[in-house]
Amino acid sequence: MLQSQFDPAARQALATRAVAAKTLKDLSWQQIADAAGLSVAFVTAAVLGQHPLPAPAARAVAALLGLDDDAALLLETVPTRGSIPGGVPTDPTIYRFHEMLQVYGTTLKALVHEQFGDGIISAINFKLDVRKVADPDGGERAVITLDGKYLPTRPF
Repeated sequence: MLQSQFDPAARQALATRAVAAKTLKDLSWQQIADAAGLSVAFVTAAVLGQHPLPAPAARAVAALLGLDDDAALLLETVPTRGSIPGGVPTDPTIYRFHEMLQVYGTTLKALVHEQFGDGIISAINFKLDVRKVADPDGGERAVITLDGKYLPTRPF
């Protein structure tokens, strides 16, 4: 039976242990996702405490990381989501995403509403992809795809 978490501290502690094991074993997030049989974005979010893993995936991830059965079971629980505590993030990478939304959030909202109407883009029925591509001007660029289902607002 699917269980829900009451206190995010247990998943946060597990995330700390899992990342330590990942580092010790010199694994990539992609290798962990391959063991789980799911996308790298979803598995990374799950290991970091933002999604539950299906039982077979949770067991595979726990085994790969050398975590016990209790950890595997905890990876299956529905977490208390939200990984950024209140206020402006201080981590530079997360801050830049915050900055992007500060600058382009109203633009995204305006374009979504113009093209789709009144509604939201789901973060539940959602896919995320991160790719590194060559920049024609030299260096590298990050291509981040946020692919969420549109959910219209319905009058009632």
